[in-house]
Amino acid sequence: MQNLSGGKSALGLDANVAAMLAYIPVCLVGLIFSIIIIATDKTNKLARFHAFQSLLLMAITVVIYFVLGLIIGGAAVANSGMMATLGTLLYLVVFLGLLAAVIFCMVKAYQNQIFKLPVIGDLADKWSN
Repeated sequence: MQNLSGGKSALGLDANVAAMLAYIPVCLVGLIFSIIIIATDKTNKLARFHAFQSLLLMAITVVIYFVLGLIIGGAAVANSGMMATLGTLLYLVVFLGLLAAVIFCMVKAYQNQIFKLPVIGDLADKWSN
């Protein structure tokens, strides 16, 4: 975990605010903001790292939800109430875990810290250079 001093992003925001906004999960704000940071900010390591990590976290979220949707849908088609219930509970647990990860990353970004999530953190670090 690195601690970086701020500075301004290419959008005129403080680096920690720009990095935190990359994780906002409401109405694709985080996705759009991450793409803007990556396209415009070539020098700010903190904002770029969190933008890449946010995009990777969103991609993993989409894949996980797609797979869980297939499992729940398959259980519903097979008329298996128990499997559908277990799939829905798993969906809820994954949702809460991903929400906790997003909130944790937002806090770390606001504190000017680079916190690497397992697996995707190293990719984000490599891509943000």
